[in-house]
Amino acid sequence: MTVISLKSAQVREGLTLPYADAGYPGGTPVVFVHGLADSWWSFEPLLRRLPASLHGYAPTQRGHGDAGRPPEGYTPDDFAADLVAFLDAVDIPRAVLVGASSGGVPARIVAGSHPDRIAGLVLLGVPGTLADKPAVTRLVKAMEALPDPVPRAFVEDFLAGTVARPIARGFVETMIEENLKLPAYVWKDTARGLLDADLRATLAGILVPALVIWGEQDEFLPREDQRTILDAIHGADFLAYPGAGHCVHWEQPERVVADLAAFVTRIEHPGTR
Repeated sequence: MTVISLKSAQVREGLTLPYADAGYPGGTPVVFVHGLADSWWSFEPLLRRLPASLHGYAPTQRGHGDAGRPPEGYTPDDFAADLVAFLDAVDIPRAVLVGASSGGVPARIVAGSHPDRIAGLVLLGVPGTLADKPAVTRLVKAMEALPDPVPRAFVEDFLAGTVARPIARGFVETMIEENLKLPAYVWKDTARGLLDADLRATLAGILVPALVIWGEQDEFLPREDQRTILDAIHGADFLAYPGAGHCVHWEQPERVVADLAAFVTRIEHPGTR
């Protein structure tokens, strides 16, 4: 298994993001972007399995995990700006971005606005839009009522809805503890930022190669939602994982790593299938 090193990057004055570094110095840089309430730990199952061809970086976003917590600034554009600043701080000229769940929104903003910095885009269970999705509406309503500290029962229920099959209990406990690090305002402001944003507009202008991965048992995102992404990103590849839920990278990390590595190979060696 690949060794994971924990480091930190100052992305702007007063804001430091911890990040996990895994893989081989000569490998293609791959930057992983987690979703609401998670941290770099969300990608631990992938980082440990990276092949020699890839060099992984997984920053923890502002307000999450052990990252700095500004009192405001939790829109997708804020997270996207931090992502570009992270690339600069860690001296990554060009990378493949892998966004999971809501983390795919700032990832695709950067892919569309900084094509010179992004070699490819992989979306893991990422929403095309959040409109007309009853499960999401119910979840955000529950977040609006969250007290401090956030109840453990809420986090347990939240995470239980992201998978369709049992995963390692130790990993689940780690993710619960990471989620519990967020104060209620970060949950609320991040969710509001996603709902207030025009998510269809964040799909505009993406010209880099893209791969969309979706679990067929995703309770939040129906298949037609993924069509919104595929219609907007010309030539994007699509993989549906039978039996997998929203967090496909937790349930099937081996397959995700294999599909990611194959995608990077196709980018670097056009014509390879």
